[in-house]
Amino acid sequence: MNTALKTLTVTAALAASLGLAGCASGSGSAPTGGSSMSGMDHGSSPASMMPDANADHNAADAMFAQMMIPHHAQAVEMSDIVLGKQDVPAEVTALATKIKDAQGPEIEKMTGWLESWGQPTTMPTDSGHGMSGMVDADGMEQLKAAPGPEAAKLFLEQMIMHHEGAVEMAQQEIGAGKNADAVQLGRDIVAAQQAEIAEMKQLLAKL
Repeated sequence: MNTALKTLTVTAALAASLGLAGCASGSGSAPTGGSSMSGMDHGSSPASMMPDANADHNAADAMFAQMMIPHHAQAVEMSDIVLGKQDVPAEVTALATKIKDAQGPEIEKMTGWLESWGQPTTMPTDSGHGMSGMVDADGMEQLKAAPGPEAAKLFLEQMIMHHEGAVEMAQQEIGAGKNADAVQLGRDIVAAQQAEIAEMKQLLAKL
């Protein structure tokens, strides 16, 4: 009986020991797993923030900025051309100055977005997407060569078309974009440039 009791006692002790070892192993693995997860979260926080940072924009936002930057750049160039000429009506020079002052900062804003998103600031040449309303090389040369009064008229004609293209692209962004700031810029462009289109048509009728 004593021998059996001893055997039971030893067996119980072994079982308890194994049980404790299992618990120790389990508890050891749990903190390790926990610290691993925690460490993973902490260590990869810059990487884990990247999806979060990228989650606030989509492909439509990136394409909008990539197309609108050169589109705005051409509007600024056209404005500079007409502002450098003599005998341009004051209302036209005022409009050109307004366009330049508005679109220059917007170029910087969109460039900053693309850089923060880790996206190229130019549209890939094989993207298959075109920028609506852009003035071709011949049209730009005509604007450069035209004397003041003729340049003013040509500027208005070209810029109406140019603005219509920008409005079209901005409306696409409003419908498909995800980034709140980019969508708001799209709305701002539509409102401002539609108003300027109406103004340019009135000016053109006077020339």
